[in-house]
Amino acid sequence: MDEDRSIEDILDTIGDRHARTVLAAISREPRSAKELSEECDLSLPTIYRRLELLEEHDLVTERTTVAEDGNHYSIYECKFDSTVIRLEDDEYNVRIYRKENLPDRFTQLWDDLSAE
Repeated sequence: MDEDRSIEDILDTIGDRHARTVLAAISREPRSAKELSEECDLSLPTIYRRLELLEEHDLVTERTTVAEDGNHYSIYECKFDSTVIRLEDDEYNVRIYRKENLPDRFTQLWDDLSAE
């Protein structure tokens, strides 16, 4: 997939009301699909479709956790802190600030400063 299409896909994804609702819920704390369904007042199939779409764009991550009764289930968490969408020279520029460790953030900051 080329970069322009990727930007368009990300804009379409975060433009979806249900996807934004799911992102808002998991930005506070990781949740299971069932918890998301209850909190967001959306059906489980709708939740799973949005989670799949968000995972395709690396905006959420899935982890397996163990319940008190020993059963395993998935929880989902947001993989970024913020998004900036800029219109510059008739083109959209989307910057996603991912949750990273401190050395990675420093490297990214240095790279960004060097590019300007």
